[in-house]
Amino acid sequence: QVQLVESGGGSVQAGGSLRLSCAASGSTFRINVMGWYRQAPGKQRELVAAISNGGSTNYVDSLKGRFTISNDNAKNTVYLQMNSLKPEDTAVYYCTAGRSWNDYDYWGQGTQVTVSS
Repeated sequence: QVQLVESGGGSVQAGGSLRLSCAASGSTFRINVMGWYRQAPGKQRELVAAISNGGSTNYVDSLKGRFTISNDNAKNTVYLQMNSLKPEDTAVYYCTAGRSWNDYDYWGQGTQVTVSS
């Protein structure tokens, strides 16, 4: 099994920045890709960004340029740097991990990000 623990959420004013972290533990050899999804109230969960162990990245087009995903393989940790935050970025952000793109077996508990105008 793999455990994912997120940190770094919180409240920020529009235009501000936050950095989310997600540390994986357990059977991390099962992980080739880690990523972030988000779910806003009343909306479906959507992919934000993902990154492979080799550093290849995938972003939802609407967030390119504002959000940056990175990883530290030695620490089994993935980061999401979020800049120029907007109220519509308010959501619960979930860390995820799995063997391949769009094949995520493990999920974190979620961390709330609230952006006020």
